[in-house]
Amino acid sequence: MLCIFYTFAIMFKKGFTSIVALLIILPLIAQKDARTSSFSHTIDTLDGLFLHTYSLGNNDFSKSNQMIFVLEIPNSSTYYLSFEYEKRRTKTSDMATKHDAAAAINGSFFDMDNHFPICYLRIDSIQLGENTPGKDTINRKYYQYGTICIEKDSVFILKTESSRKWEESLHYRNIMTSGPLLIINHEKQKLRTDRTFVTHPHNRTALGIRDDGTLLLLVADGRSTQAVGLSLYELQNFMEYLNCKDAINLDGGGSSTLFLNLGNKKGIINHPSDNNKFDKYGERAVSNAILVLKNSNRNI
Repeated sequence: MLCIFYTFAIMFKKGFTSIVALLIILPLIAQKDARTSSFSHTIDTLDGLFLHTYSLGNNDFSKSNQMIFVLEIPNSSTYYLSFEYEKRRTKTSDMATKHDAAAAINGSFFDMDNHFPICYLRIDSIQLGENTPGKDTINRKYYQYGTICIEKDSVFILKTESSRKWEESLHYRNIMTSGPLLIINHEKQKLRTDRTFVTHPHNRTALGIRDDGTLLLLVADGRSTQAVGLSLYELQNFMEYLNCKDAINLDGGGSSTLFLNLGNKKGIINHPSDNNKFDKYGERAVSNAILVLKNSNRNI
């Protein structure tokens, strides 16, 4: 602030024009400072993994209150990803506990009443879900145009073709289709403007991959005054901010859950909204999840 007054004094000596210029700039400085002051970021180191917690207000990513959690898994870590599925809807935290997972997020979309996945799902070469077409689509729904593949230690995201059964031609042992795609090869994908699913704020879950193979598991809270939620445009921008080479949206809303069992972080980390409260107890039972497992517990 003293620097600003000192600059003002110098401009006063140089004349009225300089003063007018400064008066125009000052509101812009104040606006930028307001965005900066409403962006909080903390990092917890957990056995080589990193939990990033973002608290956002009026900033470049959103004009509303947000709580976003990102688990960063470096390529050099001793952990790997695995898909999990239950025939009856089960909480993400229960799936994680069953398999002694270090972390877990909810996976792709599913039928709430009949429990089965409504996007293609393959685990250990066994097909467990297929793409169900929508009322206004012939082959696949809007959120079925991206695929996460896991093959041994490699995790990557593919852009699907329009054929409903395109995934069946892939030879990978583990496949989870979801979407829409947010980023592919550093290129932001075009998002629809005619769907509230895209344009309105909701809880979100996403997976991102950086150039060096680092994996990012993101969960954003929503449906609360403390955390309104992100549109897919805002989520896309945030994944770009996180330096993702590729990024894909997963099931969100009341399903969005991040569970950890690492160091002093044990239990639900975010604020699932299925109980309409901003607490840790609103977790929804889901059909499938993405687990983070220790390499030493791996079945080879």
